[in-house]
Amino acid sequence: MKIAIVCYPTFGGSGVVATELGIALANRGHEIHFVTYQQPVRLELLNNRIHFHEVNVPEYPLFHYQPYELALSSKLVDTIKLYGIELLHVHYAIPHAYAGYMAKKMLEEENIHVPMITTLHGTDITLVGKHPFYKPAVTFSINQSDVVTSVSESLKQQTLGLFAIKKEIEVVPNFIDKNKYKASFTDCQRSIMAHDDERIITHISNFRKVKRIPDVIRIFERIQRKISAKLIMVGEGPEKVGAEELCDKLGISEKVIFLGNSNEIDRILCFSDLFLLPSESESFGLAALEAMANRVPVISSNTGGVPEVNQQGVTGFLSDVGNIDEMADNAMRILGDDKTLDQFKENAYQASLQFDILKVLPLYEAIYEKAYKSRFKESYS
Repeated sequence: MKIAIVCYPTFGGSGVVATELGIALANRGHEIHFVTYQQPVRLELLNNRIHFHEVNVPEYPLFHYQPYELALSSKLVDTIKLYGIELLHVHYAIPHAYAGYMAKKMLEEENIHVPMITTLHGTDITLVGKHPFYKPAVTFSINQSDVVTSVSESLKQQTLGLFAIKKEIEVVPNFIDKNKYKASFTDCQRSIMAHDDERIITHISNFRKVKRIPDVIRIFERIQRKISAKLIMVGEGPEKVGAEELCDKLGISEKVIFLGNSNEIDRILCFSDLFLLPSESESFGLAALEAMANRVPVISSNTGGVPEVNQQGVTGFLSDVGNIDEMADNAMRILGDDKTLDQFKENAYQASLQFDILKVLPLYEAIYEKAYKSRFKESYS
């Protein structure tokens, strides 16, 4: 099948999932066309089954903000016609589903019918989408999609509660590729990050307010009082400067390493002992899943789709948002002795296998097939 994928090409979870999905689909024989404003960060290799089409937005003095949706919908029309695209899969309701709908309507004028699958990832619903300025457009875009999926049951229920949705929402979870994760790296130099007697704790995110970065720092500060440890902070974002200042204030700067963005997450996680995710909201918790796939237990908030990934007392612990004392205590329960830590590490890895891409990919392929066969119907059922 010839499939066009629209996503944000950034380090965020939705872009990662869309890119990994496209690569996996190409490996199964599908022809994949990524359509976005720059090459996705995890799309390292283009081949005869993977193509990238850049959306260029001309700048005109007339526009205060350049109309990306207009440029995207036009690029989709051209790409679908030129390459005979049979199905459109957009990740994020806005602006991608909105642009996808406009492309579909333009194509229908030429009697070209391409079904559109919209995958909801979280922020498009829980933060941006519910804003009064965008809510009508988001509702319309979701309802005009041929198929709607969400990455967790929690996100599905939030969407149904926030919007007047007429479409069925199918839950297809995020995933990992277990074959990409190894128990260790031969060149994994743990000593670069910490001494042999220090535990390594990691946080990976886009450093937005919703990630509660100060909580990460304060949880670690409590841990290091009793357990020798280092904290590795991976990512960039508006909360990073404040996090560095908080480390200085708490006197732990020498124990915290800020690495910025990285394409080598698995190499960082390979020497991690614990992952912190105290977010205000998480639609799924992909970072937690990637940690678990690397045999790293998780201390997280009990919010959104995270409980669907992190199992209480098995792969880690969950606490109410903001309860940093309990999170620190639970972290020390895991890190306190090697036997306990090793058991949590193994539990985390085994639990991650249920989200292997070979189990999730057939769910998407079945949806694609059903949508394609139903493309001339007014609705998907």
